[in-house]
Amino acid sequence: MGLRVGGVSEDFRKQVLGYGLTTAQILYRMPDHPSLLQTYVWQNYDIFPRFPVLSDFLAFWQERLDGPLHSVTVAHSKLIKPTELRAVDGVFRLH
Repeated sequence: MGLRVGGVSEDFRKQVLGYGLTTAQILYRMPDHPSLLQTYVWQNYDIFPRFPVLSDFLAFWQERLDGPLHSVTVAHSKLIKPTELRAVDGVFRLH
């Protein structure tokens, strides 16, 4: 849970500014065994479709960490979300 500022969480403030919860599955090669892939799951609030927070994290990864990136799969509420259900007032019949 994010920090609270004035009774409102930082996560809520980000959502009001247009951020949405973003999850990235990052596959990277093991530094000592490049033929093996390892998974890292990253989750933070970010802005669709440019994902500046994720881009900064991936830039940090490439500059500072030894495991080369293989692939990144991103999920965001604007990419995937459950269908909305609503009540129907009538019944329509087709013959």
